[in-house]
Amino acid sequence: MTPLDDSPKEACGLFGIYGHRDAARLTYLGLYSLQHRGEEAAGIVTHDGREMHSFKAQGLVSEVFNEERLHQLPGRAAIGHTRYSTTGGSVLKNVQPLLVNCAKGSVAVAHNGNLVNAYELKQRLESSGSIFQTTVDSEIILHLLARAANGSFEDSLGECLRELQGAFSLIFLTERALIGCRDPNGFKPLCIGKMNHAYVLASETCALDLIGARFLREVEPGEVVVIDAGGPRSLFPFQGTNTALSHCLFEHVYFARPDSVIFQESVQAVRVKLGRELAREHPVAADFVMPIPDSGNFAALGYSLESQIPFAIGIIRNHYVGRTFIQPAQEIRDLKVRVKFNPIREIIKGKRLVVVDDSIIRGTTTRARIKSLREAGAKEIHMRISCPPTKFSCFYGIDFPTRKELVANRLSLDEIRKFVGADTLGYLSLEGLLKCVGKPSSYCTACWSGQYPIPFGEEGDKFALEKHAGEGKC
Repeated sequence: MTPLDDSPKEACGLFGIYGHRDAARLTYLGLYSLQHRGEEAAGIVTHDGREMHSFKAQGLVSEVFNEERLHQLPGRAAIGHTRYSTTGGSVLKNVQPLLVNCAKGSVAVAHNGNLVNAYELKQRLESSGSIFQTTVDSEIILHLLARAANGSFEDSLGECLRELQGAFSLIFLTERALIGCRDPNGFKPLCIGKMNHAYVLASETCALDLIGARFLREVEPGEVVVIDAGGPRSLFPFQGTNTALSHCLFEHVYFARPDSVIFQESVQAVRVKLGRELAREHPVAADFVMPIPDSGNFAALGYSLESQIPFAIGIIRNHYVGRTFIQPAQEIRDLKVRVKFNPIREIIKGKRLVVVDDSIIRGTTTRARIKSLREAGAKEIHMRISCPPTKFSCFYGIDFPTRKELVANRLSLDEIRKFVGADTLGYLSLEGLLKCVGKPSSYCTACWSGQYPIPFGEEGDKFALEKHAGEGKC
């Protein structure tokens, strides 16, 4: 699949609920609010007290589910997943939640993140007889769980989790419980909420807000939260390990919705701080500050507040450009940029503009946007980016292009400026970025600094499991 633009893509959104008669419908609403985390596919699994029910398909949440399909998902417990693939191809067999029946009963799992030891684990499992039905690393978790030593499900889960390396926020649905887990580094977000007598797990707090659930707290890094008829309780299978926190800082820069609280910080508040710091680091004389919507909105507001240059909406985003518009040809990709973002000539013509965006990845989309602003009559365009140059690939759940495709890895700052067509270009420094969050040492900055908190090998290749499918013994 060719993405709509060259922005970084997130892995997925997770949602789960236990103890509500409308579990499937609330999960649908939760996934709808998490649609920004993945637009390729969506799925829901429910348990009605006797058996599991599942439906999943490729497409947006609103395309996959309707009233008839939700009616076919009975039960008071459910988990859901909306996907952008970071491991394995965009095909139906890889759509989550994954559901299996094994000696431990029926188990479904939804996963956000990437396992950096996936290839090694899959080789070992296949050599001992495991047969894989998908090419996603999430299936490895289910095989490890099924093979774990006899004992309680919780003991088996702890044994399984300790074998995983990399980023994983997980939600399991079993015949008795809803279970949420985070890796000990805490790469990906996961929170707990309560709605009357029901408990909710979600990737972001905006999903709780939509259904009227009350935010309780985040699932702690390395914590397993088990929610059953007795309420929630916590397990700590990684206790005793000394693991540094590595929250994904791109959540604040780009991925998360601004109305969410991520890693105990308001996303919109952090983005306003990013804009203020950007204005201090890269001031310029201009008539207006304008964002590339939507992820640049609050950073642009911060730049305007700090610089006292008026804020203006100079580009309108078409929010209805979905997957049905996606075509593989490059000339169509260029056209899609125009379909998705349209400049307002009356605001832009003859003006000096500070244009604020969250990131530049390949640079092709930024160049097309600047070209459209020139055509609308902009006198000057000063591009400002609310994070440092993205020079390194991510192996923990962001689908960045390969390092050689990252424009900041190939070109100097001035070469990037010329490539995108801006009069000036300023990136927020890494030091400035870290000033804007409460606990700088708790964040992963690998895509900017190249300092990876967990080593990786061939597992970093999104399609590594597909390339080697069938090589192991079956």
